[in-house]
Amino acid sequence: MYAQVNGMGLFGMNAFKVTAEIITGRGQPSFDIVGLGDAAVQESKMRIKGALSGVGISVGGQKITVNLAPADVRKCGSLYDFTIIAALLSVNNIIEDDLDDCAFIGEVSLGGGLMYTNGVLSMAIEARNCGIKRLFLPEENAREASVAEGLEVYGVKDIPALIDHFTGKKPISPEPVYRPDPTLSILEDFSDVKGQPLAKHALEVAAAGFHNVLLIGPPGTGKSMIAKRIPSILPPMSFEESIETTGIHSIAGQLDRNDPVIMQRPFRAVSHTASAVGLIGGGSVPKPGEISLAHNGVLFLDELPEFDRRTLETLRQPLEDGTITISRAQGSVSYPCDIMLVAAMNPCPCGNYGNPHGHCTCTEKMIQSYLGKISRPVLDRIDIQVEMPQLSYEEISNSAPGESGKAVLARVMRAREIQKERFKGTGIRSNSKITASQLHKMCPMDDGAKKLIAGCFDKMGLSARAYDRILKVARTCADLGESEIIRKKDIASAINFRSLDRKYWSMT
Repeated sequence: MYAQVNGMGLFGMNAFKVTAEIITGRGQPSFDIVGLGDAAVQESKMRIKGALSGVGISVGGQKITVNLAPADVRKCGSLYDFTIIAALLSVNNIIEDDLDDCAFIGEVSLGGGLMYTNGVLSMAIEARNCGIKRLFLPEENAREASVAEGLEVYGVKDIPALIDHFTGKKPISPEPVYRPDPTLSILEDFSDVKGQPLAKHALEVAAAGFHNVLLIGPPGTGKSMIAKRIPSILPPMSFEESIETTGIHSIAGQLDRNDPVIMQRPFRAVSHTASAVGLIGGGSVPKPGEISLAHNGVLFLDELPEFDRRTLETLRQPLEDGTITISRAQGSVSYPCDIMLVAAMNPCPCGNYGNPHGHCTCTEKMIQSYLGKISRPVLDRIDIQVEMPQLSYEEISNSAPGESGKAVLARVMRAREIQKERFKGTGIRSNSKITASQLHKMCPMDDGAKKLIAGCFDKMGLSARAYDRILKVARTCADLGESEIIRKKDIASAINFRSLDRKYWSMT
């Protein structure tokens, strides 16, 4: 007897269709699975036998051969259990329906129940694109998969529920299309931040153009506090951005099962103890790291010099390209990582270097070693550098609330609308992503601006990358001022935001 049933596979974010071909016949009882399956796929034989036995179905006396096609593509994980079970039920005529337009995804327990599976959204979208009409998967995944419109999604509790559905005893109703509540809950607002007008302005520019930021200052000046409030001034995610971000978190197993679509831009705060794999992703079966989990949002690195230098160096290519590629023997995986990097640091180990209200106890060698952990290439990829001085008593004790995040967001949204119109049809989303070939076309300057940046180029020893990033930041400053031409004051602001590496790193 022969049957074939559709399933879906996943490697990184790359979902693909898998066909489970099954042949049963006479002979010495056996159960073989071929098609480049890993250890988890081979172990599925025991899970499947136990699950079917647990619901009163025995396949122990059969000679069974299963091929997971395409046979030249490696299959990883336990998500093929349900596909093989559906094929077994079909070949034994327990399910007699035509299953050509169906796909089955999920791990099965020894009791016959279906268990939550990671990465379902990516597979559901690909299943729809492959012409699949009906998708059967664990109940806990049904809401997540229903986001992929044009696909009937059926959440299945266990094997008997699947059999009852196809025999007509108790049909399963398709999962309604899930649409999350677009209302965003912002718990921490920009108005909580005392003083620091330059830092607030810098972060407004950063949010408007999605630029990377470095905050430098003594301990207790509010670097972490202001960074945590950046989400309150970032524009809401589009539905496409939401689906991209949700897909990554689904693969990493970090979705809320009751509210499985991410609508708010991620804010990922990473400890300096993080490894390179934790930061950029990896593993034998490559998983997304923090930089990908922050896609379309903020990656916050506090105490930047405390990170291992080699770990920081791994950020260079992802920050430039917006994607991270992880290569393994079984293939390469690319994860998107279009992020806004926000880093914070003290100016020296004790934190008081350059602080007029504190006494620095560090030697010059200690300061050089501390700052030297951050290389020039990494600094070059940070568009905005801003110093946060120690607050005065008057600033700390002032009870008047600062400007609200909503007011700042309104200006940011206006600047983003200008960018959206400018970049229509180019695939660019923000000023920070302007390509080198489009830079001079999209960043026209008046004579004053040209003279200023020409005079500063050699004087400051700017690299080509730093020059490009100054233009991009100036473009954002002009957008906030609703000017199509970059003015002298826009260039002046952008250059001012690049001055701290000359102040602090000139000694390294």
